[in-house]
Amino acid sequence: MKSSIKIIPLGGVREDGKNLYAIEINDGIYILDCGLKYPDNGMLGIDVVIPDFSYLEDNKDKIVGIFLSNGQADSIGALPYFLSKFNVPVFGSKLTIELAKNAINENPNSRSFDDYNVINSKSEIIFDDVTVTFFKTSYSIPDSMGIVLSVDDGQIVYTGDFKFDPALKGEYKTAYGDIARVGDKNVIALLSDSGNADNPYPMDSELKVEKYIFDVFKDNDERIIVAANSANILRLQQVFDAAYKSNRKIYIGHDLSKKVITALDMGYLVLPDKDMIIQSVKEMNDLSKNEIVILETNPVGEPIKVIQRMASQKEKSVNLIPGDIVLITTTPSPALDNTMAKTRDMVYRADGEVKTISDDLNISNHASDEDLQMLIDLLNPEYVIPVGGEYMMMEAHRQTANELGIDNQHILLMNKGDVAEYDGSKMHRGSSVEAGNTMIDGIGIGDIGNIVLRDRKVLSEDGIFIIVVTIDRKKKLIISRPKITSRGFIYVKSNKELMNEASQIVSKTIQLNLDNKEFDWSHLKQAVREQISHFLFDKTKRRPVILPVIMEVNQHHRKNKHSFKKHSNESKK
Repeated sequence: MKSSIKIIPLGGVREDGKNLYAIEINDGIYILDCGLKYPDNGMLGIDVVIPDFSYLEDNKDKIVGIFLSNGQADSIGALPYFLSKFNVPVFGSKLTIELAKNAINENPNSRSFDDYNVINSKSEIIFDDVTVTFFKTSYSIPDSMGIVLSVDDGQIVYTGDFKFDPALKGEYKTAYGDIARVGDKNVIALLSDSGNADNPYPMDSELKVEKYIFDVFKDNDERIIVAANSANILRLQQVFDAAYKSNRKIYIGHDLSKKVITALDMGYLVLPDKDMIIQSVKEMNDLSKNEIVILETNPVGEPIKVIQRMASQKEKSVNLIPGDIVLITTTPSPALDNTMAKTRDMVYRADGEVKTISDDLNISNHASDEDLQMLIDLLNPEYVIPVGGEYMMMEAHRQTANELGIDNQHILLMNKGDVAEYDGSKMHRGSSVEAGNTMIDGIGIGDIGNIVLRDRKVLSEDGIFIIVVTIDRKKKLIISRPKITSRGFIYVKSNKELMNEASQIVSKTIQLNLDNKEFDWSHLKQAVREQISHFLFDKTKRRPVILPVIMEVNQHHRKNKHSFKKHSNESKK
């Protein structure tokens, strides 16, 4: 029986993070991952960005379940928001489910959800016309899984984030044999990680990383300060092991994240010696420098910010001292290049030293060009759909597939909302569906749009210009001279002439509107904004947000009997 298949990325393409892929097979929708991404510098005040669920809301009765590849935020971070709208089962490995529960239980709107299903690489979930199976992959977090949707025609394979490293063991080890067995059957489409596809060089093994960290700890007699991403459980394990082998104890600078605590509680992250954790600054100060590791673990570049505060002596508990060695174990994104350069300079100014693993080793948590070649060779897919990376990385992925003999007609570089349809013999692009970004600002969900972001950008760059005026509309009089204040635009005391001219323009504009027989509040405020905007741009070449606050007073014959109305509006030019 031929199956109707649609592959719809609602996130995770042409961007880093926010993975969500809706696979529509006949009358069911199988959701692969439900992640978030952290905002770029232009998204002022935004906490996180999640996928747009509009298409899924329109088809909520078709959703079979959510299948998770790993416990990182880019795969599970949007679950609390999703499950506040939908009640569908969630499937994932043991650690992934526990990490998902942590995130879901923190959100009051999803806290009551309890349909979790733990799977492993041997699990087989049989639905009416689809069978879902899994295979173990290697990633920065243990218990990661690839996902296979099998139908009569063949299989849809989703790798999640992965890399190949034969040196990895235990819960990090790739099940190469299981992947090869998937390739023994027809693979219709391969949705594969592109996060490191533009790296043409062989990746250094995690054994080299492990040795690198140990050598830094062993070969130096100074304190070691480690900046690590709390999401990279593998790297934290290497730090623990290296500290133990080099007879150092660990002081944890900030509270460990729930992700790390969960991994410790479940045995996925192991302390070689429970007594190796230093409980206080006093206890640390009683040790020799060559017995100390200070560990800073926070996500999204935060360890780097902590190092900056330590270098400038602004941290509460521990600051840099001369001779300290800062070991940065994260692989900074290009967006953090300037931050990294600044951090390095600050450390050296504090008479410390910086070592960055990514400067000395070719490492990544994502598949390299060489890994992708091996994966495609094992699976021999009909169609390759690069996912999980910026467009540049997806394009590099396409080129890799080309080199292996897959023509461009069988490689789909998709955008959010694109639909790839398979009719049993050929896959082609269909019509698109609604998809985009939903921005989360504090407790606000989806109420922050491009207009609000544009306002914030203007406020951050050109500031705000506030005008307060009181008028008597019936008598056509301005009761009080315009009072003008500014924030983030100009220093008022040094620009009295400009402020006086602005006040005169406001008075003149208001009086013209009062004298007009067809007085209109909206026209008055718009006229004030336009006149002041033109004036300020002419004088300063800047366009602040202009906020007119116009109050109306009705003067009666009896003294001290006034009634007020306030009319205000906000705009930017």
